Amino acid sequence: MMTPPPQHSPAAPSHSEPTTTRKQAASSGRVLFVDDDAELCDLAKMALTASGFSVETCTTAARALIRAETEEFDVLLTDLHLGDMDGLTLCGRVREMRPDLPVVVVTAFGSMGAAVDAIRAGAHDFVTKPIEMDALAHHVRRAVEHRRLNVEVAALREVVRKSHAPENMIGESRAMTEVYDIVRRVAATDVGVMVTGETGTGKELIARAIHGLSDRHEGPFVALNCAALPETLLESELFGHARGAFTDAKQARRGLFVEASGGTLLLDEIGEMTPAVQAKVLRAIQERVVRPVGDSRELPFDTRIIASTHRNLEEMIEEGEFREDLYYRLNVVHLPLPPLRSRGNDTLLLAQAFIDRFATRHGVPVVGIQAPAAARLMAYDWPGNVRELENCIERAVALTRFEKIGVEDLPPRVREHTPRRLPIDVSSPDELLSMREMERRYILAALDTVGGNRTRASELLGLDRKTLYRKLKQYEESGDDSP
Repeated sequence: MMTPPPQHSPAAPSHSEPTTTRKQAASSGRVLFVDDDAELCDLAKMALTASGFSVETCTTAARALIRAETEEFDVLLTDLHLGDMDGLTLCGRVREMRPDLPVVVVTAFGSMGAAVDAIRAGAHDFVTKPIEMDALAHHVRRAVEHRRLNVEVAALREVVRKSHAPENMIGESRAMTEVYDIVRRVAATDVGVMVTGETGTGKELIARAIHGLSDRHEGPFVALNCAALPETLLESELFGHARGAFTDAKQARRGLFVEASGGTLLLDEIGEMTPAVQAKVLRAIQERVVRPVGDSRELPFDTRIIASTHRNLEEMIEEGEFREDLYYRLNVVHLPLPPLRSRGNDTLLLAQAFIDRFATRHGVPVVGIQAPAAARLMAYDWPGNVRELENCIERAVALTRFEKIGVEDLPPRVREHTPRRLPIDVSSPDELLSMREMERRYILAALDTVGGNRTRASELLGLDRKTLYRKLKQYEESGDDSP
């Protein structure tokens, strides 16, 4: 049986103290306490209730199993020695029946063997007795937070699993839903597609999705970064070359247009291609044949062409840097990708997917992200887009010492970022606010942030106090003194 707490243990708060603090309320959960000592059950219930938890008690393991199966609890707390069943057996039965329910086992002081056995049986944590009730609340709170974290992670994974996105693509925002719709429709055809977007938005991933959903999915997918090669090597890569066509050309080589036959060729960063190569690419697409460098023969190919770029090709056409006829050959369907900063909660969905990937790859027990860190991710502009987020999360997974990534695990540029613009979430012009209304809401929000301190608010807003007081008085007189 469990030993009642010593006299100095704070089993309940004094009458002069609030029964539930803000922190306790935020961590509250439903607890099932199991012990065959009814008096100790009452003591534990009183102490844990004072700490903000909802507590139910059982004096038998059989009754505890029934309640755990039929009711919703956040943590089960049990002694090792029960009249009808030992705590380790109860722990194992509960874990089989409710793997999502963390079990905290109470064991004798100094009995590390029993504690190890409890962990092996699936217990989340253990508490030694005699029980200090404040320590008990700490262990229970930690178990509740652990369960809620697992629930959040499962919910995010379920969103990803049920996503309407093509395979390997993550996002539920309106902007990405529109992209997925275009991807599915264009995949059923063989038309040219121009994928545009900032660096790191996933242009190659979109091209692979189009290929994977098309009738060419069993053929090769070949990607070539046009910015990575000088003109002569780029020609050789695209069109191939004959033996002896140039120094080191010791044998003939087929180009990528031919190698990708039956599949898809992605011309990544097409805007970096020189005008001379542009002309040859245009002819190849029009005639569906290529002439290898140094060869007189022409080789046919059956390849779908997808192009991508982060540059504005229309401006390049006006400046004479890109061929207009090639542009229209490639740009039958234009597929612009939104930057990550405009994709809303997709940032957190992507972050969770990256956490799962890198935690598995590096063998670390990281399962989620703390709320303050998530807020920093949402506030950051992500100039490098999804690629930068991926780098950020891999770094955080490698550095964190906890199950949940914290603000301190994020790169300095993310955790210290100050947004340069206010978020405006509207779906039509009718929802836009007037400048006067924007000013009113901003002033009142600033005042609320500093707890009503008008002097501090005036400093933050860059207004003198008289101007701030005058505006607040106007809002009050007009009945507009609430956000």
